[in-house]
Amino acid sequence: MESEKQLAEIQNVVDDALRLALKKGATAAEASMSKVQGIAVSSRMKEVETVEFTNDGGLGIAVFVGQKKGSASTADLSPEALKLTVEKAVEIAKYTNEDECAGIADKEFIATEIPELDLYHPIELDTQAGIKLAIESETAGLDYDSKIVNSDGASYNANLGVRVYGNTHGINAGYASSRYNLSCVLIAQDGDDMQRNYAYTIGREAHKLDVPTIVGKEAAKETLSRLGAQKINTAKVPVLFHRDIASGLFGHFVSAISGGSLFRQSSFLLDSIGTKVFPDWLTIEEKPHLLKGLASSPFDNEGVRTEDMTIVDSGVLQHYLLTSYSARKMKLKTNGHAGGIHNWLVNSTGETDQELLQKMGTGLIVTELMGQGVNIVNGDYSRGAAGFWVENGIIQYPVHEITIAGNLQDMFNNIVAIGAETEVRGSIQTGSVLIESMQVAGA
Repeated sequence: MESEKQLAEIQNVVDDALRLALKKGATAAEASMSKVQGIAVSSRMKEVETVEFTNDGGLGIAVFVGQKKGSASTADLSPEALKLTVEKAVEIAKYTNEDECAGIADKEFIATEIPELDLYHPIELDTQAGIKLAIESETAGLDYDSKIVNSDGASYNANLGVRVYGNTHGINAGYASSRYNLSCVLIAQDGDDMQRNYAYTIGREAHKLDVPTIVGKEAAKETLSRLGAQKINTAKVPVLFHRDIASGLFGHFVSAISGGSLFRQSSFLLDSIGTKVFPDWLTIEEKPHLLKGLASSPFDNEGVRTEDMTIVDSGVLQHYLLTSYSARKMKLKTNGHAGGIHNWLVNSTGETDQELLQKMGTGLIVTELMGQGVNIVNGDYSRGAAGFWVENGIIQYPVHEITIAGNLQDMFNNIVAIGAETEVRGSIQTGSVLIESMQVAGA
């Protein structure tokens, strides 16, 4: 297979770099290399707008001379360039300050078995086929309703890649992966009112993406639903984060329990292991080895093996997310989170989205968030939002130009329910999240 041949070639380059680093005076070293081929095409108003082909690759190496670290990277993989890159990394290391926490991951944590996760489903990178998909999607959206008057475009992306990591503890492993996505962004108008929205589909297998017409029509429906948006009065009401954006709430939780935030004393969840941070019915499982998972990986960016973990058990925080460096800083053990999380599964309370509306009664559905008003140090949360106003469990009208505010610690503890209709197009899989009460600032 072509991917296996490419993988072996990259492993040879990584091996050469590591051996050269030791020869030049490094006491330890790690190197990573990736090669990606891909196409990106876009259309606007049913005509081709951009066509791009990528064929990128590069090697990064970090060397350690005792507790001193130096790093360098190169896109030129010729023997001369590789030699120069390693030499520069070693030279840099000799001039940096010692750091007692620096170094490659301890050998006991390094992955020794590399499970096959079925992440690679290659197809021919055919630009004409990609253009056809984008235009079909956009056409279906533009033709859906006369109120769809314009488009911000449709795009199709296909990427095939190989990633390899190696270090001087002996690991030199990699895997191939594929990723495809199709999206469409439309604009609707009714009188002076103009609104914009989108739809997309993503996956490891091209043939399992939603068909273009579905993506286009979904974008049209989402856009039309925003027409007639109103402002609302300031109030304190229940807020339902729609599943499309609910993963962002748990994304803030990821930041708060990540080692980098914790050892810098810049998280509202300092010293929270073993404490209740969510309702007692809520559990978050991490499953790094899900077949075809969008965030699956057999090892992290330091070659540390990934393993199933219960991050939150019955509302209680069980694990921080640690790299080798942050773990040493905190006198803990790394747990495979260099580079991020791996397929979080948030449990639900079983309700459909319609049942969540009934449970909420009167309040706000949030479908779009704007701004960066989240402070991980103290948990304060304030963001611009748009969505729908609900009364007696029934959607009344779209709303916009509002701000929702609270504190993440309170928001997490006051989650009333999580829907059973799960969003799976990302690294955090969750249903819609109903929070008991938040401050909503409107007109």
